[in-house]
Amino acid sequence: MKTYEHIIIGAGIAGCSLAYFLNKSSKNTLLIDKNSDVAFGASGVAGAFLSPLLGKDNEFKNLVTKALKFSIDFYKQEFSEYLENCGTLRIPKNRLDDEKFQEYIEFMDFEFYEKNNGYFFPIGSSVKPYEICKKLTKDIEKLLSYEVKTLEKTEDFWLINSEIKAKNIFLTTGANIKLIDEPYFDLRAVWGQKIDILSSTKTTHHYHKECSVSKAENTNENNIYKISIGATHNRFLESIKYDTSYNLDLKDINNKIHNEKTSKIIKTDNEKLLKKANDIIKLEDVKIIDIKIGARASSVDYFPMIGLLVDSVKSIEKHPHIVNGSFIKDENLIKIENLYTLNGLGGRGFVLSPYLAKILADFVLNSTKIDTNLTNHRLFKRWAKRLRNKN
Repeated sequence: MKTYEHIIIGAGIAGCSLAYFLNKSSKNTLLIDKNSDVAFGASGVAGAFLSPLLGKDNEFKNLVTKALKFSIDFYKQEFSEYLENCGTLRIPKNRLDDEKFQEYIEFMDFEFYEKNNGYFFPIGSSVKPYEICKKLTKDIEKLLSYEVKTLEKTEDFWLINSEIKAKNIFLTTGANIKLIDEPYFDLRAVWGQKIDILSSTKTTHHYHKECSVSKAENTNENNIYKISIGATHNRFLESIKYDTSYNLDLKDINNKIHNEKTSKIIKTDNEKLLKKANDIIKLEDVKIIDIKIGARASSVDYFPMIGLLVDSVKSIEKHPHIVNGSFIKDENLIKIENLYTLNGLGGRGFVLSPYLAKILADFVLNSTKIDTNLTNHRLFKRWAKRLRNKN
């Protein structure tokens, strides 16, 4: 039975970024995914736009600002061939939205100027999702098309499917959290759809209004360009997964032939995306050439969920008064040893992942502290507080 120091389960941008940083210290790292290649889940659906978060100063906005600065520099230094820095034009949805933009001006963290009834940010960029994930993991051992069904803790190691051993397990599985048996660990699966089109319209930068439209890529045909448009925001009921492709347990979802019910939803979303895109810029001679669907994972408070998992049963057994609202320091909570998460990145996975992966790798390798706004401790404490209210 082979033993690894680190095993990462989930090969989206979060898992691939984490593998990259862990591998700098330990070459004994394994990356596992149920799909047949990296970035075959939600990360492969992403437009992978890198743009500022607008708004008044708050902790989440500050996190996104730090992550954007870090990730832009990271991609530029390590993967410049897959980085497109062409700027992003942010267009208010309506007059009320424009008034909000005006209120945000004094809180802007990045250079911008007014342009075409919107606000142009030169830092706006994008990366190629699959190519980035592929290159991040080029030196990483991978086990693809492999489904983790059981995860057990032995005295010194974690055991996967009674076949593979690891000292440390990292769960970067996105919206599918079935391997985490903790009631406080909750997130929302937001299904998104991205389409690639051919058009005679040449866009010269990225746009964002009610959807995102990418800068045009040249094709082999004269005056025909490839443009990406995304994304939808569908929160389906759990029951829909049983008779559609909107099922987190499916593998290689975008290689499947979808049934009639799924195809109908996809067709409706195509129409919505094209309508929203044409509200930004008139697209001529449109032909859809690719459609992808996937589920983004958002936490209930929008902050990421990283670090060690809290053992809720043992923590309450040791500190029963926590359900009565007693304050317990994070370090006094009982953790599940050597089981980590990097999750809840929402629609900003390609902005947040490199930054947070570096933070988590430093925590594991060098005991560097993680901001309490990011750890799983906050989720446990809120859950315990709700227990008190129920009691």
